[in-house]
Amino acid sequence: MKRKHRGTRYFYIVTYIAMVLVTAIVTVGFLRVYLKNTPRKTGAQVYDKYYVLITDERDSSFWKSVYSGAYNFGLENNVYVENLGATLSADLSKEELMRIAIASNVDGIIVNAEETDTMRSLINEATAASIPVVTVNNDCVSSKRISYVGISNYTLGKEYSKQIMDIADDLFYRDAGVVNVAVLVSSAQTSGQSIIYSGIQENIETSDNYSAMVELSMVSVDDKNAFSVEESIRDLFIGEDIPDIIVCLNELDSTCVHQAVIDYNKVGRVHILGYYDSPEILQGIDRYIVDSTIRIDTTEMGEYCVDALISYDKVGYSNQFKDVDITLINNTNIKSYLKEQEEAKDDETP
Repeated sequence: MKRKHRGTRYFYIVTYIAMVLVTAIVTVGFLRVYLKNTPRKTGAQVYDKYYVLITDERDSSFWKSVYSGAYNFGLENNVYVENLGATLSADLSKEELMRIAIASNVDGIIVNAEETDTMRSLINEATAASIPVVTVNNDCVSSKRISYVGISNYTLGKEYSKQIMDIADDLFYRDAGVVNVAVLVSSAQTSGQSIIYSGIQENIETSDNYSAMVELSMVSVDDKNAFSVEESIRDLFIGEDIPDIIVCLNELDSTCVHQAVIDYNKVGRVHILGYYDSPEILQGIDRYIVDSTIRIDTTEMGEYCVDALISYDKVGYSNQFKDVDITLINNTNIKSYLKEQEEAKDDETP
């Protein structure tokens, strides 16, 4: 009887794996056919070009805002931009979506890249197929992408370091101890994150007294999915050596750290330097849970990406780097910033 049950169990396992594989193959195949047969038109409107945005965080408010900027700017220039994979139930990776876009012969690709051999190979493959690629927010410097749209990571690092030193002054003279600072980076650390960290480190080390006052460390976050990010960040609060300051370099980390500080009753004990102006992070600043955040002009970011592809199509050339504006939001300007947002919403209301 035991052998029979064991054989039945193996049969179910093999059947389940087969079903998962078939579903994945059918999904990818369907999307390829869909893109190949999708005319560059919607309703009565015919578009000159069809671009796609590819990211692995399609549901975040950050990337929705980037896409909105790209989409609306595209419409103004008779270009249709699709957030590739956003309407699919299957959670395809950036690499899988890149392969689909290349096979579908789209007119241009905007991708939140990374400095890996696979991504470099895919960008170069797209270029060889006469599909221009723009990297956004995270770059792949060694690839043949036509342009990178993002923020100056070194400048961002210096901005974070100024905030760290302001907080360290207060903590050091109050407690007379070393201030521990944890900079959160993804497990597949990007070149941009390394540059931000270098900017923080260099500015602190070259400033009087702070090199001895501040102990800086890089903490890896498992970013396979939202749950693994939450687990990695919660681990910071379980041990005895809880950082005095946590620097977040993306929206999800910022949101998770904000929630963990509340859950573990560390409000006022752990200082948070966030990234992006999502409603949760702004609320955290307004309630003195988050010290500050960096606002990125995501609308501008999306517009620059589409503009780079249009320029390349027209003249065969595009700026190698487009710098997006950033703004520091903290307790001194949060009220006025929230008021401006409310006024902007009122102006949009018909």
